[in-house]
Amino acid sequence: MDINKDNNKKVWLVAADMGYGHQRTAYPLRDIAFANRVIRANNYVGIPIKDKNFWRQTQSLYEFISRFKRIPFFGDLAFSILDRFQKILSYYPKRDLSRPNITLKEIFRFIKRGWGKDLIDRMEKNPLPIISTFFTPAFMAEELNYPNQIYCVICDADINRTWVTINPAKSKIKYFAPCTWVRDRLKLYGVSNEDIFLTGYPLPKENIGFESMEIVKNDMRYRLLNLDPNKRYRKLYDPLIKGVLGQLPDKPDHPLTIMFSIGGAGAQKEVCLKAINSLKDRIKSNKLRMIISIGIRNELKKYFEDNIKGLKLDSWVHILYGTTVVDYFERFNEALRQTDVLWTKPSELSFYAGLGIPIIIAPTIGSQEDFNKRWLLHIGAGVSQENPKYTDQWFYDLLNSGDLAEIAMQGFMEIEKKGTYNIERIIMNNSF
Repeated sequence: MDINKDNNKKVWLVAADMGYGHQRTAYPLRDIAFANRVIRANNYVGIPIKDKNFWRQTQSLYEFISRFKRIPFFGDLAFSILDRFQKILSYYPKRDLSRPNITLKEIFRFIKRGWGKDLIDRMEKNPLPIISTFFTPAFMAEELNYPNQIYCVICDADINRTWVTINPAKSKIKYFAPCTWVRDRLKLYGVSNEDIFLTGYPLPKENIGFESMEIVKNDMRYRLLNLDPNKRYRKLYDPLIKGVLGQLPDKPDHPLTIMFSIGGAGAQKEVCLKAINSLKDRIKSNKLRMIISIGIRNELKKYFEDNIKGLKLDSWVHILYGTTVVDYFERFNEALRQTDVLWTKPSELSFYAGLGIPIIIAPTIGSQEDFNKRWLLHIGAGVSQENPKYTDQWFYDLLNSGDLAEIAMQGFMEIEKKGTYNIERIIMNNSF
């Protein structure tokens, strides 16, 4: 990690290289990051071996159990034991939830033993404010008396108690909340109003445009044409559409497209394959395009190449793959602009419904995804998947009825899209 001062950049931007969620959340904020880079707290140049091993053990356990979860009974049992430590308690009745849990106490026990000291010492040589998309680096910085402001970006629609330090009343960590559910949960955990900013989730600028949102609005105009082939939604809500988006184009600029996003642990690959088999006749007749988004894992790339080559679907099934995480995010965001439906487990990608892309919700993994699913359904921006073996039936029922168009518009209207700009504005106004 380069520690030379750069007066043109504003913050240390920190994430954890554990799946894609925390890195995806940091990616849109690189414009205000030192050297335009995201520091991977668990995998930076020069990280002590003991720190790296500790992070690696935590990640490996979660990914193993996520994959193991697919095994009947034993997988669910193993995951339920792990999930107890990250379980989000019911919101009602409203009560004081500031008491720290066992997981949080263990985190601080390791921090007091020196976990993360090297990382914070390096940043302290050029003590810019810190923005972390994972709670642990924020805790490390505060525990080691970091001399500048510490911010934490939350990447789910609700959060476990572990996201807030042991004694929130004395903490100086400030939180960027993506939605009102998170804001209200932080208050129950004891975080003061002054330390909570309701910014929205940081969506990528290349999918939004400037603050006038010209890119996302233009993409939405074309998407509605594909999502409402029988014009049922448009006939009912023409004044709303024109008031928000203006006049729609005469015809789409891309074929009807579903993107299936596979999570970092690869746990949904069988669901995706069943859906492709169900939709293969539509794909072969050039009525539907499928994008399989697999991240940077070579084994997933090979899995899909081996399993779809016999279907002879040519270029209408595309495997979206990156050589690095940044390369993957760039390709992913570009592909989203001509994606009509996003099929994914309800991870941080739940907030991408704000781009006007309806979410088909794959089975959840973990308590935080259960709450993300509830949030998506609550605001009407997603729909639960039916049996993937019969995707050809239920997907086209949703499409032909105009339901997918309605879901797309709900996400576009209900979800804050300027989270990246809001965070940048707060940093510029409050930190310097």
